[in-house]
Amino acid sequence: MQSIWMADDDTRLTDMVGEYLRESGYEFAAFASGDAVLAALLGQGQTPPDALILDVMMPGQHTGLQACQRLRAALPTLPMVMLTAKGDRLDRIIGLELGADDYMAKPFEPRELLARLRALLRRAQFSAAHSGASDVTAAITRFGALSIDPNTRSVRINDSACELTAYQFDLLSALAQRAGRVLTREQIMEAVRGRELEAFDRSIDVHIGRIRQAIEADVKNPQRILTVRGVGYVFAKEQP
Repeated sequence: MQSIWMADDDTRLTDMVGEYLRESGYEFAAFASGDAVLAALLGQGQTPPDALILDVMMPGQHTGLQACQRLRAALPTLPMVMLTAKGDRLDRIIGLELGADDYMAKPFEPRELLARLRALLRRAQFSAAHSGASDVTAAITRFGALSIDPNTRSVRINDSACELTAYQFDLLSALAQRAGRVLTREQIMEAVRGRELEAFDRSIDVHIGRIRQAIEADVKNPQRILTVRGVGYVFAKEQP
């Protein structure tokens, strides 16, 4: 049985989410602060959950954002969803930049939270299944100095490794598979998440920005992922 942890000081919310997730077949554990979940994972060395839900604002020494940053460094493949106040776009952007894979604005429907968690868990399972030795290996995709290896889920520029989260690797791979095609944000997100998003969901822009920081020589003049104003993005077929 897969386990999902949640760190939020709102006990009514954690009780509600916990009940819903348990009824949906998941193990669940709640923590009242970022300090508590960090202590469990980094201090006590408990087995990490299959996914983690973090509230942005929590009491204690570590906010949800700070906890996200530390956990991403220590557990790079742990799927994480950030919870933010409704309309607080800055927190959403910062959370994604610090390594969160997705976000939900409060208040939210438990059903949508579960759908997002399941999408992250499916990707994590796929990554684990294809990260080790296999009798069948997929071809490494190359665009100039950029190489994308689906077997090790790694990205390199010449001999230098590029640091990407699991979600960002999937996003880059989806773009590369459609090189030369102009894609809307909704088409990109659907390709990665497997579902359509609300039209105003802008987290794709934050993730693209993080990918550009990793793979572009000059993020102000990108040569690999190009912006098509008013439409979306295109992954260049011809690259340096």
